[in-house]
Amino acid sequence: MLLQVLTTVVLSFVLTFLMRRYALRQDILDTPNDRSSHTIPTPRGGGVSIVLVSLLVLFLWGTQEIMFLWFAAATIVIGLIGFLDDRGDIQPLIRLAAHFAAAALVVIGAGGLAPLVFFGYDVDLGLFGDLLAVIGVVWLLNLYNFMDGINGIASIEALTSKLTIALLMLLSVGVLTSVIQVHILLAAAVFGFFLWNFPKARIFMGDAGSGFLGIIVAAMMLASAQVHSAYFWAWLIVLGVFIVDATFTLIRRLVRGDKVFEAHRSHAYQWASRIHGSHVSVTMTVFAINVIWLAPFAGFVVFGIMDGFLALIIAYIPLVLLAIKYKAGALETMPSVTDIE
Repeated sequence: MLLQVLTTVVLSFVLTFLMRRYALRQDILDTPNDRSSHTIPTPRGGGVSIVLVSLLVLFLWGTQEIMFLWFAAATIVIGLIGFLDDRGDIQPLIRLAAHFAAAALVVIGAGGLAPLVFFGYDVDLGLFGDLLAVIGVVWLLNLYNFMDGINGIASIEALTSKLTIALLMLLSVGVLTSVIQVHILLAAAVFGFFLWNFPKARIFMGDAGSGFLGIIVAAMMLASAQVHSAYFWAWLIVLGVFIVDATFTLIRRLVRGDKVFEAHRSHAYQWASRIHGSHVSVTMTVFAINVIWLAPFAGFVVFGIMDGFLALIIAYIPLVLLAIKYKAGALETMPSVTDIE
């Protein structure tokens, strides 16, 4: 397993290097504007390396778990749409249609939304649950794109969530299953890109990478839930920073009447980076929250110490308070923070 992890990291690292050279030659740059959180034109599309390496992982394990082939098909759709969007604008309706098609593939591949446990009671939502799952997958892949706005934050969220779930599954199941191995290898693919994106971003992930991470996180959440309902709640808990910030911001902007699909810098993490003048400190704070606060609650659920829904509510309370403190969704009044750190 160690050799597979190292190979995956190296392959992702090298492909990101090649993507950076390609982006520079083709002038595929993210040029700063008044909505940006960086000040230097930077190559984008580096997330393609995560997509390609992760697809290799999914296809290699597809012979053992057919659902991984469904997931691979979905991620190809999202990766392609994201890559085309990085090169030029894609019509919103086309992008949204592709998102729903990919989400449907994920839900079918996962076998639908597994029955969930609320305070000791099994709740099977049936077809309605599957429809909710499709909508949830679309939301997750879009919120991941919304939250990919400062150096390293999207990678850190993917790394900590995947590795936390992998560790909890390994401790509870006691066997290195194919699902656990895929969690670890997908994290390795992200880490190879992360080395180019943090602490100083030499290339951005782009829509191809952020959309892919969003949908693969959703896919692995549904796959994990088929093993046990507790893992579904654990996933929602470890993704709390992204879910709370993105959802709180969206609701506040909707209430105010903003055009919600218009680019902005009003997420709590973006406010925090400007207030504190640093991408690195905010990204590392997210890492600390995930490891020190959210991971233990996920563990409480997996090992039956707390009910999943109750643990989620308690874990989210400080995150909501942080979203309020850092003005998530508030009108923007501050200049960009430099990305030279």
